[in-house]
Amino acid sequence: MKVLGIESSCDETGVAIYDTEKGLLSERLYSQVAMHAEYGGVVPELASRDHIRKIVPLIRESVAEAGLKMSDLDGIAYTSGPGLIGALMVGASVGRTMAWSLDIPAVAVHHMEGHLLAPMLEDDAPEFPFVALLVSGGHTMLVEVKAIGEYKILGESLDDAVGEAFDKTAKLLGLSYPGGPELAALAEKGKPSEIKFPKPMVNRPGLDFSFSGLKTSALQTWTKSSQTDEAKADIAYAFQEAVVETLAIKCDRALKQTGYKRLVVAGGVGANKRLRERLAELQGTVFFPRQAYCTDNGAMIAYAGALRLNAGESEAAVISPQPRWSLESLSGLSQAV
Repeated sequence: MKVLGIESSCDETGVAIYDTEKGLLSERLYSQVAMHAEYGGVVPELASRDHIRKIVPLIRESVAEAGLKMSDLDGIAYTSGPGLIGALMVGASVGRTMAWSLDIPAVAVHHMEGHLLAPMLEDDAPEFPFVALLVSGGHTMLVEVKAIGEYKILGESLDDAVGEAFDKTAKLLGLSYPGGPELAALAEKGKPSEIKFPKPMVNRPGLDFSFSGLKTSALQTWTKSSQTDEAKADIAYAFQEAVVETLAIKCDRALKQTGYKRLVVAGGVGANKRLRERLAELQGTVFFPRQAYCTDNGAMIAYAGALRLNAGESEAAVISPQPRWSLESLSGLSQAV
């Protein structure tokens, strides 16, 4: 089954074709980072307009790269949420319309399920069950994954997502957008010092997170510091260490709580080098997608959609993106057959 996947939940336009027999056939990705950098963050209306400009050319390129014609496609998968409503509307409208015109089934894919299943695209894909740490600019959560569609949220951020905290802290330090990777790069130049930031909520029971206080601590420390390049690097180092250690403690706790031995890490922050090093120290096997599949991409949507389409799922001919959509509301594939 050859499935076209479309990702347009935020500021990346991703397109890919996944074949259930041959694997990934092609993929295209366009990032709007340069455009939004001028504003220091994603401007939703501009994001939507850029998706409109880029999505059809990317689909044509991806189909050609796969050596296919549009009529060779067996199904369409598109991100239906969560995300920016305008951006989601573009992908859903194009995907649903293509499916209708080609008379093939379409399926709405949950953005976070796409991230969660991204490591399955690798040769050393994890087996079920496992714990998933989903860390991005919009989400931070620990999920118990018994099978595809059988998800239980064990804990999530009560305020800022970890990627959001990285970006906001980078901005207050005067770093350019996108701030997360900039802060991580600066942290490598920093060193251990008297600067120590709290590890939020690690002394409380449970698996929820909170990162807004860390952002405030970083601001106060920077304001009182000498504000030299050295001080900035040391603050970045201390901030990243506090975040990474907090995530590691909670992941260790989740593995012990569930009794599972496998941890999957996905989402944009999963590309963080220090986080990967620290989680590798946990008791268990840790799985990461390749760097390119940590951030938003069409391949993960094509793969997740192919699994659901192959199990018999499909959507009615309506366009109804969901900017808010609980991961726990998804059906297991056994229910879809």
